[in-house]
Amino acid sequence: MITLAHISDIHLSPLPAVALTDLFSKRITGYLNWKMMRHDALNSETLGSLVEHLKQQNADFTAVTGDLTNLALDAEITRAGQWLKDLGSPERICVAPGNHDAYVPGALEAAQEQWGPYITGETLDRADFPYVRRVGEMAIVTCSSAVPTRPFLAIGRFEEQQADRLGRILSILKEAGYFRVVLIHHPPNAELQHPSFGLKGNKIFRRVIAEQGAELVLHGHTHRSSIHSIGGPGHEVPVIGVAAASAAQGGTLDDPARYNLFRIEKNGAGWTCTMREFGFQRLGQDIVMRLQMRIY
Repeated sequence: MITLAHISDIHLSPLPAVALTDLFSKRITGYLNWKMMRHDALNSETLGSLVEHLKQQNADFTAVTGDLTNLALDAEITRAGQWLKDLGSPERICVAPGNHDAYVPGALEAAQEQWGPYITGETLDRADFPYVRRVGEMAIVTCSSAVPTRPFLAIGRFEEQQADRLGRILSILKEAGYFRVVLIHHPPNAELQHPSFGLKGNKIFRRVIAEQGAELVLHGHTHRSSIHSIGGPGHEVPVIGVAAASAAQGGTLDDPARYNLFRIEKNGAGWTCTMREFGFQRLGQDIVMRLQMRIY
């Protein structure tokens, strides 16, 4: 049996000191949004409690689907690198970058340099994404939808070049008999698309899954717990989103902080997979198991 933890939208706080020159970009809108709306809704105390609970599960691997930072300031990127080290070794953790990690041009490249082995793996054609991590009979395929955008947009992009590599990777892993988990920050399913914060290229992503299949797709971005599916060859592929890991109770925009834990096991020619969701309720101070369901 393999256990896989999924956590997302870390949004480390508080913000470090912000220089005036840092605000000569899209960061000005993000900074104002943080000051007026987000600084109370996302906090480090909530995140710390959730991460301690997650660590007690001793998962074989942990998938982090992006938005470790808020404005992708250099100090934030460095702090996120330390947070990853505190979470665990890079052999047991990987990151799919989010739109906040690519907030301005050059930010994602800086994050890749700082986070190093946490955001790398086996690749095709020397491209950074998708990259693969293999844990027993499970393969984590990490895509990137993170691109810098104009102010007031939080969209992601998934283009044909990455789609081609993803298709080839999924085909290879299927032939080898792996349980294939695809990570991407932005949700790829049709139900969660929006002109200002959806995934441009979501149809391209779904086409690859329809052709090559996968066993599971995990995402963040929405700050909500969600369960959807997209079509695959022979069966629907579960698409599961998780609430922001730093989301405080009592917020009006987000679900309270949560993480998901999957138990995956080979069952003859197929698989069994059970998901448990842990996190805060709207009321009460304890982290509880909110949901348990069998996926396969």
